[in-house]
Amino acid sequence: MQSLFENELILVSNRGPFSYRRDRSGELVTARGGGGLVTGLLGVAGSHDVTWIASAMTPEDAEVSLRMGGGRIAVEHGGHKLGLRFVVIDSDTYHRYYSIIANPLLWFIQHYLWDLSVAPDIRKSETDAWEQGYQVVNSYFADAVCDELDQRKEKRPVVMLHDYHLYTCPRLVRERNPDVFLHQFIHIPWPQSDYWRVLPRHIRRAVISGLLANDIVAFHTQRYVRNFLVCCEELLGLDVNHENDSVVVDGREVWARAYPISIDCSEFDRLADSQAVLAEEEAIKELRRDHLILRVDRMDLSKNIVRGFKAFDMFLDEHPEFKQRITFLALLQPSREDVEEYVEYRKKIMRVVEVINTKHGTTNWMPIDLRMQDNFSRSLASYKQFDVLMVNAIYDGMNLIAKEAGLINRRDGVIILSENTGAHEELGEFCITVGPFDLESQAQAIFQALVMPQDEKRQRAGMIRDTVRHNDINKWIETQFIDIKQKMSG
Repeated sequence: MQSLFENELILVSNRGPFSYRRDRSGELVTARGGGGLVTGLLGVAGSHDVTWIASAMTPEDAEVSLRMGGGRIAVEHGGHKLGLRFVVIDSDTYHRYYSIIANPLLWFIQHYLWDLSVAPDIRKSETDAWEQGYQVVNSYFADAVCDELDQRKEKRPVVMLHDYHLYTCPRLVRERNPDVFLHQFIHIPWPQSDYWRVLPRHIRRAVISGLLANDIVAFHTQRYVRNFLVCCEELLGLDVNHENDSVVVDGREVWARAYPISIDCSEFDRLADSQAVLAEEEAIKELRRDHLILRVDRMDLSKNIVRGFKAFDMFLDEHPEFKQRITFLALLQPSREDVEEYVEYRKKIMRVVEVINTKHGTTNWMPIDLRMQDNFSRSLASYKQFDVLMVNAIYDGMNLIAKEAGLINRRDGVIILSENTGAHEELGEFCITVGPFDLESQAQAIFQALVMPQDEKRQRAGMIRDTVRHNDINKWIETQFIDIKQKMSG
């Protein structure tokens, strides 16, 4: 990737690109983190001097950080070269920050997941966790950022923060470095202003004012940008310019912008033809019947897994001619099993699958093939083989699975896509759009996808591939850099 400006970059996120562990011989080795964010931002390291600040996630991370006096660690891994700095946090503080405030409180608010008739109950334990966990960890991150800035006073680095874990960090950095350029990307939905009123007034104001300490606040979709600006108006009483998506605060103009994240298309093309994926693909071909419905998800409440299975149940009731000719392959990864709501959700998934398989299954056919595992090669192989991909999320910041699977599918598969996913802004016109709560529309969408004329399937699949290739991960990064450069020069 060609450098668009000469400034050094300081990237800041809860989880970093690499973590340390010990191999069988006891030697410290690095392991790469997963996810689209790491993949996308590692591409920047090839053309910029990058320091990445992240939480120490393992005892070995903390050990290496201590050896370096808490400072920058030079890391080379898989052809990538960057500086890595760990923020070491004691377990009690991290628990308050992550497991009480960031997850579930903020995550549930931003995905509209709370059943407001009964939850949440915000008590002293939550307000204490805000002050003694979330705020403390954000101050630790701010200290690390400011220390890096102090070492580069003449170079004017650009600080790029990521996600909902670090809402109050930018204001702490700005107070000590008034001229710093701060950019923060929120990778999950930004809900409408009324839903933020779930939080106590002082907390929601701290969240929004913390974000407004940035020069640019970035989201995946224009809808989230609009929601954020309305929050600035209605919750903080600020004057907003909706024509250029900006708000003036403390004498500074803050931009709100949409940059839909994407994937590394060349990397997925390479992986799709790897030996590991080809082997998994052969296994799927041997097991598949006439039609394969697929979903690949974390077992997160926001993914709407139970309703997707219920819609499939309705489809089988309404179209029994597809029985024994179709399989719903669900590759699900356990998620946040220390959160009570997620434990219960997993049980609900298991129960609904058991009911549907008992109701419709035979001695040699189960309609739902549920596999709870994290097997990336198997996921990619299933992407290549699906006839229908179910993405019916309640709310989703983007949903890269729709892009990954749409790119490498080999069967002109049809994507059923929730209108509440970020990906819908780009891909919706080429998919079958469904409402996440409308089971009848999802059942009908399954049938529509299966009987769709082949020419229409081919055309839709081709447009999805073209869109993903045009708006790839490099474009996501480049458009942000172009705006940063423009704002810095203005």
